[in-house]
Amino acid sequence: MNAAVHDDLEAAAREELTQACDLGWRALAPCTPWGDTFEGFSPQGRPVCFERNYMWEDAPGGDIRVEVHVYEARAFESGVRLVQTLTQNQS
Repeated sequence: MNAAVHDDLEAAAREELTQACDLGWRALAPCTPWGDTFEGFSPQGRPVCFERNYMWEDAPGGDIRVEVHVYEARAFESGVRLVQTLTQNQS
């Protein structure tokens, strides 16, 4: 993957991770664990797949691990994956 494509996928992943985490722990806890994959467009207009997952970090009711993976449909392994943890006090 060239640097321009990687930068575009990373920008899309950062934007998606921000949106995912903006929901906050309190809103996400009732639907954790959960995941979804959908198609959309990167900031540069590239068709991509967005995968969003919410999982308990250690035990149910604890911290929530938020994972976002953005990739071109033909190149799953070459995508960009970002992770952030939401703690209970991040409601």
